Amino acid sequence: MAVDADIGTDQADDFIPLDDDAPAPGDGDVLQREQRDGDLADSDAKIQIPAPRSTLRLGLVVVIILILGLGCLAAWWGYQTLQAQRADQQRAMFLAAGRQAAEDLTTIDYTAIDANIKRILDLSTGSFYDEFHKNTQGFVDVVTNAKSKSEGSVTAAGIETINGDTAQILASVSVKMTNTGAPEQQPRLWRMRITLHRGPNGTKVSNVGFVP
Repeated sequence: MAVDADIGTDQADDFIPLDDDAPAPGDGDVLQREQRDGDLADSDAKIQIPAPRSTLRLGLVVVIILILGLGCLAAWWGYQTLQAQRADQQRAMFLAAGRQAAEDLTTIDYTAIDANIKRILDLSTGSFYDEFHKNTQGFVDVVTNAKSKSEGSVTAAGIETINGDTAQILASVSVKMTNTGAPEQQPRLWRMRITLHRGPNGTKVSNVGFVP
């Protein structure tokens, strides 16, 4: 019995007690892994990467906006171009009508007086038509008795104003005249202001005046 007691004592002296607070073998590695995993989780939370579908939708919205913007710009440009073309056509129409009216009003031949009167009435409207129609007979008598002939030629013409369907044309007309009292005369230069009105029956003369 004494031998057993000695052996037990020696074994007890060789035994090293464990510290309850010391980490178990391998715990440090686990803690380091958990810390790294936590750091990675924090990094992922800070960096937000947009989903591919959201990026595609954003791109499509940008493309649609660009297409709509270009379409609106093209429509505006086309409208402005159309308006400019219409304005140019209107100016050209009024100018051509004014030049023709200036020549028709200053070209009279007593041998064809009826045709001349009809031509002037056809190109007239408004107050000018009324005034000329009222004095037609007196005009015929003067031209016929004097055996008068005149031929007008426009040397220059331009648009003074345009207001909607009404325009004023300034025209310089060289008029060559002959009659029984003066068979040969030098051409005279007349400056005329012709008011034109565009209506359902065409563009016609509504007033005529002479500019000094």
